[in-house]
Amino acid sequence: MTADASDAVEIRNALLRLRRGTGLPVAFGGLMEAGQQMRISELSGTSTHALRSLVVTSGTGLGGKSVALSRPCVVTDYSASRQISHEYDAPVAVEGLRSVLAVPVVVRHRVRGVLYGALRTALPLGGRMLDTAVEAARDVERALAVRDEARTLAAGAGAGPGWEQVREAHAALRALAPRIADPQLRTELLGACALLTAETGRSVRVRLAPREVDVLACVAAGATNAVAAERLGVTAETVKGYLRSAMRKLRARTRGEAVVAARRAGWLP
Repeated sequence: MTADASDAVEIRNALLRLRRGTGLPVAFGGLMEAGQQMRISELSGTSTHALRSLVVTSGTGLGGKSVALSRPCVVTDYSASRQISHEYDAPVAVEGLRSVLAVPVVVRHRVRGVLYGALRTALPLGGRMLDTAVEAARDVERALAVRDEARTLAAGAGAGPGWEQVREAHAALRALAPRIADPQLRTELLGACALLTAETGRSVRVRLAPREVDVLACVAAGATNAVAAERLGVTAETVKGYLRSAMRKLRARTRGEAVVAARRAGWLP
């Protein structure tokens, strides 16, 4: 997936959370570009522009090592560390950084970016600080995964040959929505779902609850009650209850009839 401005915003917000959560005075990061390179595009708490637009290649420096290993890496004294290569010592020295941590942002087993946190003194970074930085990276991973699904969904909205894949993406997005804490991102996600149903026109005679739609979306994608329950974070009995309620509203006798009726009513793609 190609990074866009909204992806960069996720990095920027994560850096602010990283600084607040760890107390580290400096944070910076960026997203992967073509090939095995990452460009530092977002700075927080820096006193110079030495790190801005710095291109880091996989395997080089601290961030490049984090990309190559796909795991967090930490050094207590950057310029003196024997654990990393030193292609980027000059800009790091200009900014006056000593202790640095780097945490990769990994989506579907692929590194999509790196978050850094740093001190201008040589002190160990670990424990709570590292855990907080990792959690900030996980927040970005979840947001990027949702945006990826939204882009896939939007791209496939008018494509006949891949319609089943689009329906699967729709079900995945519906399942993700309740777990997204950011209301703006959650609204954006549900808006992407609506792209597939708006064209058919939603029936005013059939009103389904959001969770009933979630369950039907999972069923339409071929999920059993148990799988739907796992995706939605509820019990199988709860899934059965929502399904029975939806079937009653749609006047359907079977799961298959309910899916067909929901599609005709404009609730599913």
